[in-house]
Amino acid sequence: MEIFRKKTVENFDQDYAKSTLKRKLTSFDLAALGIGSVVGTGIFVATGQGAKLAGPAVTISFIIAAITSALCALTYSELASMFPVSGSTYSYSYVAFGEIIAWIIGWDLILEYLVSAAAVASGWSGALIGILNDYGIKLPSMLTKAPVSGGIVDLPAVLITALVTWLLYIGVSESAKINDIIVGIKIVVIIIFVILGVTHINVTNYHPFMPFGVKGIMSGASIIFFAFIGFDAVSTASEETKNPEKDVPRGLTICLIAVVIMYISVSLVLTGIISYKDISIDNALPGALSHIGITWGSALVGVGAVIGMISTLLVTLYGQIRIFMVMSRDGLLPNVFAKVNKKHRTPGLCTILTGILTAIIAGVLPLNMIMELCNIGTLFAFALVSLGVIVLRKKMPEVERKFRCPGVPYTPIITIFFCGYLIYHLPVVTWIRFAIWLLIGILIYAFYGYKNSKMKAK
Repeated sequence: MEIFRKKTVENFDQDYAKSTLKRKLTSFDLAALGIGSVVGTGIFVATGQGAKLAGPAVTISFIIAAITSALCALTYSELASMFPVSGSTYSYSYVAFGEIIAWIIGWDLILEYLVSAAAVASGWSGALIGILNDYGIKLPSMLTKAPVSGGIVDLPAVLITALVTWLLYIGVSESAKINDIIVGIKIVVIIIFVILGVTHINVTNYHPFMPFGVKGIMSGASIIFFAFIGFDAVSTASEETKNPEKDVPRGLTICLIAVVIMYISVSLVLTGIISYKDISIDNALPGALSHIGITWGSALVGVGAVIGMISTLLVTLYGQIRIFMVMSRDGLLPNVFAKVNKKHRTPGLCTILTGILTAIIAGVLPLNMIMELCNIGTLFAFALVSLGVIVLRKKMPEVERKFRCPGVPYTPIITIFFCGYLIYHLPVVTWIRFAIWLLIGILIYAFYGYKNSKMKAK
């Protein structure tokens, strides 16, 4: 069946050879991209959201989400070392399962990145407003809240999206340099929070440790998994990396080790210095320091959070733009979106369109709704990557793998189980929204992608 036509290794080699994107990124840049994306809204905002669902046991929620992410990273590393092109899961699925599955995953990834970027922009807006309120500066609520929350538009979220879109338009290497600086700032801020908070831990705040039982822990893990999805963006940068076969696995490893240490430390300190009932969802870390009287630390961490989330938004938008570009290059979306700007050597039109769509979502939807929608798409994609490793070990054993996922097929099977279990604990309404999105995607493929696919012409 033509809908299951597949790409070959030769197709990927041709795409890589023809690419006009700059290849300047190193393993350090990739690790910084991952940290820049993962350590942002997740640690500054989602930590509070998870604590409301799991209580002090949110630390266990983070560990479960981290284990799932680490397992996914192992499978990602193998496929990235085989196919060093942009496109991430979409590209891997094209060779493992065929075009229709690749389209579904690509469409799913568009949802993941768009919604994730919107969530970051919304979280950034909440953090900024929290700081301004602490200093007595009140912005009009009609211009800081989504329509369903009683406002007209979340204007700060729209404006920060526009700024980051412009940075990505002018070049990836320039954006990476800015990201490296911001990542350094946010790591310092997190260390300051942990140092200040650890001396004010009150062990009574840990009791009861599991107020909502195992169900609460898993619900927390399902929601805060959003905090870990940024490492997927590392593999989308393969085509712009100096030595993708080595740099991508190395960058993923550095990223996840650093992130897990930071998340567990922050969640332990946060729930130790303030009762989970009193944690502010929109201003978790600065609010906690303010609660124990360290106002200067609260202000410092708040400013660091606002600056830090900019890099998260930058990397998330970057991943979306590259997925969009590759799908257009394959003919499944209009080819005009795949054109690379001659001056900046970035996909210009694709970048602008992604920024506009993200700004609209961030401006009109509340953060909690955005986070739920983001997670289901991500987990679905991660599960398919794991399955792809098993399939390609059987179908393409001869292809060189600079990195081999250990424990195949058991590691990918365990990963699929973890992803499926977290999906199971997401709200039903999230499933419904996801199903509607997939239906729209299938219709677009049937009426456009199937007819215009470049693989059809071969």
